[in-house]
Amino acid sequence: MTLDALTQRLRDFAAARDWEPFHHPKNLVMALSGEVGELISLFQWLTPEGARAYRSDPTLTTNVRDEIADVLLYLIQLADSLDIDLLEVGNAKVDRNETRFPPVQR
Repeated sequence: MTLDALTQRLRDFAAARDWEPFHHPKNLVMALSGEVGELISLFQWLTPEGARAYRSDPTLTTNVRDEIADVLLYLIQLADSLDIDLLEVGNAKVDRNETRFPPVQR
């Protein structure tokens, strides 16, 4: 599936439920923030090693995957509502970061 196809699927999902009036940037960014908070809470008290080994706990693995999916879906909807191409802006940001943060000389 492409990002465009997933974006359209989210549009169709919202339309089928008459949620479009609520899917404006303010609400979407607030929902995105809430989902990021839920993701944070899964890692909050883990050690760095425990966070890296999250897959050793099947319940945590499921919850992490679900929260990352929620973050992704709200981010896609927010970008769609603002007419922002996520791949374009993501690549542009990496381009800028490559200039701002040159590789370590070894």
